[in-house]
Amino acid sequence: MTQKLVVIGAGMASGRVLEHLFEANAGYDVTLFNAEARGNYNRIMLSPVLSGEKTYEEIVTHDADWYEANGVTCRFGEHVTAIDREAKTVTGQNGTVAYDKLLIATGSAPFIIPVQGKDLPGVITYRDLDDTNAMIDAAAKGGKAVVIGGGLLGLEAAAGLAERGMEVTVLHLMSHLMERQLDESAGFLLRRDLQNKGVRIICQASTAAILGETHVEGVMLEDNTGLEADLVVMAVGIRPETRLATDAGLEVARGIEVNAQMQTSDPDIYAVGECVEFDGHLFGLVAPLYDQARVVADSLMDEPNAFVVKELATKLKVTGCDLFSAGDFADGDGREDIVFRDPARGVYRRLVIDDDVLIGAVMYGDTADSNWFFGLIKDKTDISDMRDTLIFGPAYQGGTPLDPLAAVAALPRDAEICGCNGICKGQIEDAIAAGATDLGAVRATTKASGSCGTCTGLVEQVLAVTLGDDFVMPAAQSICACTDMTHEDVRRMIKSRALKSMPAVWQECGWKTSCGCHVCRPALNFYLLADWPLDYADDPQSRFVNERKHANIQKDGTFSVVPRMWGGITTPDELRAIADAADKYAVPTVKVTGGQRIDLLGVRSEDLPHIWADLNAAGMVSGHAYSKGLRTVKTCVGTDHCRFGTQDSTGLGIKLEKTLWGSWTPHKLKLAVSGCPRNCAEATCKDIGVVCVDSGYQVSIGGAAGMDVKETELLVQVATEDDVIAVIKAVTQLYRENAKYLDRIYKWMAKVGLEWIKEQIDNPQTRQALVDRFELSQSIYRKDPWAEHAADKSESYQPLANLALEAAE
Repeated sequence: MTQKLVVIGAGMASGRVLEHLFEANAGYDVTLFNAEARGNYNRIMLSPVLSGEKTYEEIVTHDADWYEANGVTCRFGEHVTAIDREAKTVTGQNGTVAYDKLLIATGSAPFIIPVQGKDLPGVITYRDLDDTNAMIDAAAKGGKAVVIGGGLLGLEAAAGLAERGMEVTVLHLMSHLMERQLDESAGFLLRRDLQNKGVRIICQASTAAILGETHVEGVMLEDNTGLEADLVVMAVGIRPETRLATDAGLEVARGIEVNAQMQTSDPDIYAVGECVEFDGHLFGLVAPLYDQARVVADSLMDEPNAFVVKELATKLKVTGCDLFSAGDFADGDGREDIVFRDPARGVYRRLVIDDDVLIGAVMYGDTADSNWFFGLIKDKTDISDMRDTLIFGPAYQGGTPLDPLAAVAALPRDAEICGCNGICKGQIEDAIAAGATDLGAVRATTKASGSCGTCTGLVEQVLAVTLGDDFVMPAAQSICACTDMTHEDVRRMIKSRALKSMPAVWQECGWKTSCGCHVCRPALNFYLLADWPLDYADDPQSRFVNERKHANIQKDGTFSVVPRMWGGITTPDELRAIADAADKYAVPTVKVTGGQRIDLLGVRSEDLPHIWADLNAAGMVSGHAYSKGLRTVKTCVGTDHCRFGTQDSTGLGIKLEKTLWGSWTPHKLKLAVSGCPRNCAEATCKDIGVVCVDSGYQVSIGGAAGMDVKETELLVQVATEDDVIAVIKAVTQLYRENAKYLDRIYKWMAKVGLEWIKEQIDNPQTRQALVDRFELSQSIYRKDPWAEHAADKSESYQPLANLALEAAE
C-alpha cells in the first residue's frame, strides 16, 4: 500500500529530499504545502535576481511539469494551521490531509528588531522571492535605502539595491562586516570594496527607531544620527521557524530537536533544514541541509544512514567579492598567524596554525586554493614540511611550482569538491566513467557546481585528471613561439617595469628571438602605444597589412576604400564626391555596408593615395574600416523623424564617432545608438550599444554578431548625453588598457567579469582618470592617415605576393 507523505515547506532542503525519493522510486504519495505561492527554487540565487542578473524563472529548481510527472499534490500559497499527531493529519487554510509520514521543513524566520516603527510600510525583510520583488518594486521608484545588518544577506541586499539605482546605507552593530566569517582585516577590504561601489557603511551603529507615520521616512540611531530612508531592509539574523512544531507538542529547543535519522520526538515526523536543531547545532549553509536531505530520504526508505555534523567552510560571493573562511581564526595562546597582503589587488590571506596544524583560514579576493586549505583543516594535516610556502597554496609545495592538476590528482576519492551539494571527487569520477565528459554533463548528473558555482574550476580539474588527453582544459596561451609569456604576463611587465620600446620588452621578458615575429610585433606595438602614448612612437611595420595600407585588401589584390560617414549621416556633396571618385578610378563595385557607409571595392593599389586625396578634398576622412579601432557608430533617426524616438540618437551617434575615431583598440570596435527600445540601430549586438529611453540612456557592452552571436549586457543607465560620452570614453580606455590584443570586448568581458568593469566605471574618480587618459591618447592618435599619406606619391603601393595571405590575420 502506498504511504502518504506530507511535506510542509518547499525550500531547498525539502526539494532535495523529494529528488532522492523519486529517483529511488520510493513509492510515496506526496502532498507539498508551501506558504509561498510557488514551489522549490534556488534561494542562494535570490541576490542575482535582486541585482537584475537573473530572473526568477532561471532559479526555479522544480517546475510544474516536475511536480506533475512525480504525482505531487501541490498546495502552494496555503499556510498550514495545525498538525494533529494523534489523528495524523495536517490542516491547511483550505482543508485537512492525512499522513503516514510527515516532514517539517519550515525553514527560518527573519529576526525583527523590536523598535518603534518596525511595522511601517516600507520596512521589509530579505528571506524569499516576495521580499526580493518588494525590493525591486521599491528600487524602481528610486530614493534612499537603509539596510540594517552587515552580514551576507544584508550586504547582498545593499548591493542589489545600489545596482538598481538606490542610494544605500548599511548599518552594522559590530566593528567590522561579516564578523562571524571574516577577521577584521578581511572585513576592512570588504568594506572598502563596497564603498567603492557606492554603498555607504556605518559600523558600530545601533538602531533606536524607524521614523515615519504612514510610510517609512528614516532611521534614528542611538547616537541621535538621523538617516533619510524610503526603504528599510532588516537583515539582522534568522531564527528557526518552530511554531507549528511547538503547537504540535514536539520537543523544541532553539530549533526542532531531531536525532541522527532526522526524526523528531515523534518517530513518524521528520524535520530538515534551518528549522532543525541537532546535538546543539543550528544550520544555515546549504551543504549540511543537503546532507540532512539524504538522511531523511534514506530514513523514509528504511535504509541505514545518520547525519553527522561536519567541519564547515564558508565560501561566499558578495557583490563580486570572493570570500572564504573555515575553522577557528580567533586569537589564542600558542597560535601563530601567517598573513599575506596585496593591497593593490585587494588580496588577503590569513592562516592560523596551532602545533603545526592548520586550524583556520580566512581569504579575500583570491579563493582559488580554498578547497585545498579546507582539506588541510579537516584532515588535521601536519604542515611542518610546507610551512615556508604554505600561504602560496598547493602549487608551490616542495619549493617549486607544481602542475596545479597534481594536487587534484592526489586527492582521495572521498575529498569534497562541491560543498553546497556534498559531492566528493569519487562521485564525479563515477559520473565521468558513466559518460559525463564535460562540465554540463557532470553538473546535470551529480549537481556539482550547480548551486553557487564557486567549485566550477575544481570540477573542471577533476575532469582533466580523469579524462587525460580526452579533456582539453582551457589554458593561457603564450603570445607566440618567441616567448613562453602570455599576453597578460607581457602587459603586466610593460606596466610594472615601464618598458617603453620593443627592444626593452624583448630584453626584459627574455624573448627567444632578437626582434620578434609577425605575430607578437603587432600585439607589442598596440600594448606600448596604449600604455605609453607620450613616450612610444607607433611602428607601422608592426601592423597588419590592412593597417599599413590604410585600406582593406581583397582576394584579387585590389583594395576597398570606405570613407567615414559620421553616425551614418551623409550629404549630397559627399555622395557626389564618392560617385566622382568611383567614376574617375573605375571602381567596379559600390556597396552600402552594414555600418551605414559606402564601400568602394576594387581600387587598385597605385590609385589609393589619389582617391584618398580626392575624398579628402570633399571633407571626408578614412573610415578606419581596416583597423583595430573604431569602425562605425550606427544610428537610427531618433527624435528627428521617428514618432517613437525618445532621444536624439543621430546627434549622439555623431558626437560619439567624432570623439572616438582614430582610437586604436585591441580589436575592431563597433557602436550603435538606438533612439528607443525598438532598437532599429541594433545596439544590443554591438561592442558598445546605447538604447535611448524616456528617462535617459542605457549603455550596454559585450555584444557580437559575427562568428559568435552575443547580446550586450547592461553596464549603466545615465541621464544625459555628456554622461553617455564619458562612460563610453572610460570603458573604451579600460578595454584598451586591459584587454588581450585581438580580443573583442565580449571576450575580454568574459575574462574580467562585468562586475569588475562596472566597479571601475561606477567609481567617479576611476572613471574620470580613464577619460583623462583616453583624451591624452586621442590628442596623439586622432588623426586621418589618408590625409597624411595622400600627398606621398613616392610610397610604393604595389601589391605584394603575400598580402592576401598576411591579411588573413
